[in-house]
Amino acid sequence: MLATVYRPRHIPRVQTTLPPLALPAIAFPYRQLAALAGRAPIGGAREVALGCFLAARLAAERLAPEPPSDVARAAREAGCRAWLGTLTLPGPVRAPLARCLETAISGSLPDVAKAVRALAVAAAEYLDPPARAELDLLVLQLGR
Repeated sequence: MLATVYRPRHIPRVQTTLPPLALPAIAFPYRQLAALAGRAPIGGAREVALGCFLAARLAAERLAPEPPSDVARAAREAGCRAWLGTLTLPGPVRAPLARCLETAISGSLPDVAKAVRALAVAAAEYLDPPARAELDLLVLQLGR
C-alpha cells in the first residue's frame, strides 16, 4: 500500500506593496462626525455635528508631534470665533462648544480633554453612537 501525504492546498500570502510613485491612502480623522454632518438636516443638528468636528480636529492637533505655532493658533482662534458667531446652535451646546474651541487652542491637554468631554455630554442628543465614540476616543487620547 502506498502512503499518501496530505498537503492542504495553500497559496502563500501575497505581499501588497504600492507602486513606486503611488501615494499612500489618506487617513481621514473623525469620519463619523463628518458623515453625520453630511447626513443631518440643515439646521441645528448639522451645525452641532460640524462644531464637534471642528473642535475634535483642533483638539487632536494638540497631540501632533509638532503642534502649530503660537501665531497659527492665534489665527485659528480668531477664525473659530468668527465662524462660531455665524452658527445657530442650540443653547445648551453653544457655551460648551465655544469653551472647547478656546481650550483646544490655548489650554493644557487635561483641560482640553475635560472640554471635549463636556461638549460630548452637551451634544449627546444630536450625535449618533459612532460620532460619540469618536469624541470619547479623543478624550482618552488627550487624557494620556
